[in-house]
Amino acid sequence: MTNDIVALIEYYEKEKGIDRDKVVAALEFAFISAYRKMVPGADAIETLRAAVDTKKGETRIFAALTVVADEDHSDNFNEVRLSTALKKNPEAQPGDIQEFNVTPKDFGRIAVQTAKQTMMQRLRQAEKEMIYEEFKDRAGDVVSGTVRRFERNDVMIDLGKFEGIMPNRERVQGEDYNIGDRIRAYVLAVENEGRGPEIILSRSHPNFVRRLFEAEVNEISDRTVEIRAIAREAGFRTKVAVWSTDPKVDPVGACVGMRGARVKNIVRELNNEKVDIIRWSEDPAELVREALKPAELRSIVVDEETHTVHVTVDEIDLSKAIGRKGQNARLSSRLMGWDVQVRRDESKEEQFKEKIGGAAHTLGEQLGITDELAGKLTLAGGIAPEYIIGMSAEDISEALEISLEEAAPILARANAIVSGSPA
Repeated sequence: MTNDIVALIEYYEKEKGIDRDKVVAALEFAFISAYRKMVPGADAIETLRAAVDTKKGETRIFAALTVVADEDHSDNFNEVRLSTALKKNPEAQPGDIQEFNVTPKDFGRIAVQTAKQTMMQRLRQAEKEMIYEEFKDRAGDVVSGTVRRFERNDVMIDLGKFEGIMPNRERVQGEDYNIGDRIRAYVLAVENEGRGPEIILSRSHPNFVRRLFEAEVNEISDRTVEIRAIAREAGFRTKVAVWSTDPKVDPVGACVGMRGARVKNIVRELNNEKVDIIRWSEDPAELVREALKPAELRSIVVDEETHTVHVTVDEIDLSKAIGRKGQNARLSSRLMGWDVQVRRDESKEEQFKEKIGGAAHTLGEQLGITDELAGKLTLAGGIAPEYIIGMSAEDISEALEISLEEAAPILARANAIVSGSPA
């Protein structure tokens, strides 16, 4: 055996963590393959065995041959004459199996290059099997690694002995990675497909946030506080609904931490993604009120049959409730598992319109004009004769879209009403 093969065994055993027996077994398989390629007719030998002495650096090839009577001998590759077998074992009988050393001279030196490629293939397969065995039960964990390289938009991450892949679909929009960056990721799955085991990593999965909270908040790890639901749009916003089994423990406060220390650590890991922590409730009305904060809700109507919550808010709170591009309402829907419909509260506007309509009707009767014209005049600021006399005929003409000749009598009647003289 040559020194480079010895070094290869040491490398795979110490650096890759592959059991030494597996490494040696791969080497034995490789030398048998090399022997069949090197020795003419060796492919016909049915049973070969390689013996590797890792201390002396020797390799020997043995063939298992069947003992046959001399007159029956016909296969030089798989049979041995009884007369020859008796020299090795005086008690040999036809039908026995005997091993013979068939190693060619200088076999180890000549075969090493042929064997090395086969051995590497076997060791890579052994490494993949080891990856699968070690990681198959780690799906759902958070691991740390270093960005090694990029393949298209996928990120290859060095996990120590193994390598993980973060597909482009599992990356967070807006996050940039450089070779050598240290990052944490969620083990989404360990797949054992045709290309061999693959460790699929994610930073965009909602459960990545769940695991960060479990690691940061002691009350979650000891199950005093439970995460009941998570909704996430990675890179932008996450909503986490928490609940405590202990009435004395504030679940939201436990997750936020003293002066926000706990949630700040999580937000920092998520590259400043906004994280909303809300109190879970079995009551959909109460839960939607918490989920849509800081918006103040005017009314909540729960439709149990269609799992829909209809919410109304004042104009000033509408943008808060819906959120940027509908994000707040959308995440609230995902968090609850209900369809959350947010609308503007139009009751005040309707009341205002009713008041305006009543005032316009009264004004129209006073001035002798239609309700339509009176309504336009009211909206222009002329809500009563006292206000109209401060307007010019041109103002009234423009507001009502009438001529100056038609506007002048209206102004005159308003003046008459205010002064108390007959029109």
